[in-house]
Amino acid sequence: MGFAAAVSWTFESVAVVGSGAIGLYYGGRLAQSGADVRFLLRSDFDAVSRDGIRCESVHGDFHLPQVRGFRMPEEIGPVDLVIVSWKATSNAQLTEVLPPLLHENTQVLTLQNGLGNCETIAEIAGADHVLGALCFVCLNRLSPGFVSHTAGGRISVGEFMPDDRGRSAEIVRRFKAASIPAELGEPLEEAQWKKLVWNVPFNGLAVAEGGVTTDVLLQTPGIEDEIRVLMGEVTGTARALGLDLSDDLIDFNIERTRPMGPYRPSSMIDFVEGREVEVGPIWEEPLRRGQAAGIAMPHLERLLTRIRKKIVERDSAVSAR
Repeated sequence: MGFAAAVSWTFESVAVVGSGAIGLYYGGRLAQSGADVRFLLRSDFDAVSRDGIRCESVHGDFHLPQVRGFRMPEEIGPVDLVIVSWKATSNAQLTEVLPPLLHENTQVLTLQNGLGNCETIAEIAGADHVLGALCFVCLNRLSPGFVSHTAGGRISVGEFMPDDRGRSAEIVRRFKAASIPAELGEPLEEAQWKKLVWNVPFNGLAVAEGGVTTDVLLQTPGIEDEIRVLMGEVTGTARALGLDLSDDLIDFNIERTRPMGPYRPSSMIDFVEGREVEVGPIWEEPLRRGQAAGIAMPHLERLLTRIRKKIVERDSAVSAR
């Protein structure tokens, strides 16, 4: 899938792969603005086909009564932009799901957390067809096709292999037109590590503590100190890898979390609802990259051990029923 140099790019058709809270919200906003958005739906197909997509949002509720939903990627066909918004735990399915959605100019935008997702997609679509975006948003899927949006919404877009085609700028423009706060991000790897500053401690400790909300973490004696230490390991490792992360991110992330109240991080929801947790991209891969560079991350290593233990205990309890 090669390109001539300096070819401008735009998109008309969009496929959303992963119609959970993230996919329904951002895909729904794009569809509401008039974009041709096609949702790959599995368990939610019947409910969304019947009731559409509903969102209660701090930025204005919306309801899409008619949704272009499909069960199979072959039914969607090739599109200009694929948005991958399912959890990275489903990425093994990309080898089957992505190819039917691609034509020679298709770009693939991953909204997934953690590290390593762009590399996985690049193996299928080609590295020069991959973009990544970070979503700074509080979303929960309350029921099939029904999303609660309680805070944030900003999306920061970057390119896995930057070039002069204007892909990320065009995506930002179109997202803004759909009332989504969007911006061109820092270099993608740097932005991914910045998001890990929040995800590593808050998602991780919410699971390690047995399934608790962010307000409980911040109110429990000693845990805020552990959050700060974990954040420091992430920022310090990123700097050692040549990325521009400041320790100012520690206070910033903690203070922006306090007003969220009893927020349920996505990994905590997966944990308490018995689903697979994104252990690889959020905790294992940052630790692997740090250790490969000779950087000790003892608090992250200990947190990862606690997370794995909690998941084993949960699964054993389920098996014993």
